[in-house]
Amino acid sequence: MVTLNGSSIIMTFLFDWMSLLFMGFVFIISSLVILYSDDYMFGDLNIIRFILLVLMFVVSMMFLIISPNVISILLGWDGLGLVSYLLVIYYQNVSSYGAGMLTVLSNRVGDVALLMVIAWMINFGSWSFIYYLEFLSGSFEMELISFLVVLAAMTSSAQIPFSSWLPAAMAAPTPVSALVHSSTLVTAGVYLLVRFSPSFSYWLNVFLLLVSGLTMFMAGLGANFEFDLSSIIALSTLSQLGLMIMTISIGLSGLAFFHLLTHALFKALLFMCAGGIIHSMGDSQDIRFMGGLSLYMPFTSSSLMVSNFALCGMPFLAGFYSKDFILEMFSMSYANMFGFFLLFVSTGLTVCYSFRLFYFVLCGDFNFVPSYSVVETNYNMMIGMIGLLVMSIFGGGSLMWLICPTPSVICLPYYLSFLTLFVVFLGGWLGYEIAGFVFGDSLFSMYLYNISSFSGSMWFMPFFSTYGVSFGPLGVGYSATSVFDSGWMEFFGGQGLYYVLFSLGKVNQWFQYNNLKVFLGFFVMWVVILLFVLIV
Repeated sequence: MVTLNGSSIIMTFLFDWMSLLFMGFVFIISSLVILYSDDYMFGDLNIIRFILLVLMFVVSMMFLIISPNVISILLGWDGLGLVSYLLVIYYQNVSSYGAGMLTVLSNRVGDVALLMVIAWMINFGSWSFIYYLEFLSGSFEMELISFLVVLAAMTSSAQIPFSSWLPAAMAAPTPVSALVHSSTLVTAGVYLLVRFSPSFSYWLNVFLLLVSGLTMFMAGLGANFEFDLSSIIALSTLSQLGLMIMTISIGLSGLAFFHLLTHALFKALLFMCAGGIIHSMGDSQDIRFMGGLSLYMPFTSSSLMVSNFALCGMPFLAGFYSKDFILEMFSMSYANMFGFFLLFVSTGLTVCYSFRLFYFVLCGDFNFVPSYSVVETNYNMMIGMIGLLVMSIFGGGSLMWLICPTPSVICLPYYLSFLTLFVVFLGGWLGYEIAGFVFGDSLFSMYLYNISSFSGSMWFMPFFSTYGVSFGPLGVGYSATSVFDSGWMEFFGGQGLYYVLFSLGKVNQWFQYNNLKVFLGFFVMWVVILLFVLIV
């Protein structure tokens, strides 16, 4: 607290069960990721800089978690955006630079929204939203602030139309992806929505339901057409973020926070397994070159299988307790049929691409270079994976007992109770068929090329987020520059003045170099004039 001439500046921190639990998860996962990075980044010349950037990332997330004040939230938010840009461009190449620019510019939209929230909150006399959130709920000012918060969260959590930066951010090292996609940058938007959810109006919740449902469906559909291992896991993160925001939109913010924690466990493990596989296969990420890795990398394959099944909601892994609870509560809610359809179809697509990944990577024959030797991951990498493996198995049940000590009453008809089970089995069967040669390759034939290219490119979202957005403003800027800055302003300004002075200088120089000719010419001219006057 700082007091100056009767004005006080107070820095407050919020240590409730939600912030402490989330911060504990961030610290545990980040410590395991740093331990994992010790072997994964072995031999890198800038590993000290990498570790410092990861620690700055964690500190920025900590500021965002424990802050009930929008000013300090913006401090953590901007820290996440800046450090994420530095980590995405960690590898010095053109593709990393492009991915870093897309990441940082997409998240700057959220920064502008938070700055507008800060400006509008001056009307309330305080930036600590936690004290008057429910009191001002329903007012025009609070609805405007809530919309700006939703806009900021959509950029951070990569919801439509800001989805393209999340797969592009995979240009960062794999340990960064394990941290970003599990408990830091992408979940910051969800956490902000959880904090502001009491002030959301009905129509804002409908908007959130529509956007998150479409994002979840788009990501699940795109992952089934993807062959890059890291991109498949990134799209699964996008799908689960849509599930969390959809849960918030029906008023179950606590349940969304529960799924955020369980998702952080198995998603960090999933990225660590992917990093171990990529590391062992000479940086190859194409799942078509993999296969039969369960024989060569048994521990990594087992961890990948557990995290994959937890993502699908397999009983009794971490994802089951939150995901099945969400599906049952959504079935009991008053959500519309469109949202119900998007949720269950997207759940089936999640199981589909998870089983497709399982069949491509762990089953079948080894499809890589025959002379290449695939070995198990290193010691420190295995220790980090073991910690998350144990938490992915037992963490969901432990959190269920902690967050929901009293059981909730679920009243559903039989067909809705078995609908989730039917969707899971149907998705698993489709994943097996897509992984096969006949059905899988027919999806990429010339007859279905338009469908596969549209679905596999995230509905052309990367194109619209780059060329589609940039061409209009760049064209207006070019016209304004050529007409005004490089046109009339130059003609009547600097260039015009330079041309006038240059011309006058040339005339003056001519007079100085030819003064005898000039004097003689003037003398002849005056003689002619005098003779003309005398004669007339």
